Amino acid sequence: MPEPTVVVGVVTKAHGLRGEVVVLVRSDNPERFAVGAKVFLEDGRELRIRSARGSSSRFVVGFEGIDDRSTSETLHGETLVVPVSMLPSLAEGEYWPHDLEGCEVLTESGRSLGAITDVIPNPANDLWVTVDAEGNETLVPAIRQVIAEVDLAARRVLVRDVPGLTAPDSGDD
Repeated sequence: MPEPTVVVGVVTKAHGLRGEVVVLVRSDNPERFAVGAKVFLEDGRELRIRSARGSSSRFVVGFEGIDDRSTSETLHGETLVVPVSMLPSLAEGEYWPHDLEGCEVLTESGRSLGAITDVIPNPANDLWVTVDAEGNETLVPAIRQVIAEVDLAARRVLVRDVPGLTAPDSGDD
């Protein structure tokens, strides 16, 4: 595929005799697995969704042209992706994990927490995982009280100094 892609699901197994598969969903876009929507295999092959049912984390999906169990079994373990250009627009202050990964995180006092290596989704707020040059990992909660500024163009995130989280404890116990 000529442009960067984002993982939206993984086929875990065939389901039934009519060519359906179980997909572990890696997308929070409710329309991602709607009838008629397109997803792609990592090799660029396009799959169009003919049916989908399930919960937010797992769907039983049927793809056009895959009508029997033998064919659906060939999809076992395949990763489903979409090009970045197919992602919906986000509201102000929201960011795609792939845009944040690699950004350097600095505290307001100038201390580097390293680069963002992962974004962990959580019900209350995401956690941005940073790793500094010494290999120290920091989990930065993605909340307004901690995140001061995100500059994707400069690949830099500024966070507030929070004792015990982004700044060393003051020792005043």
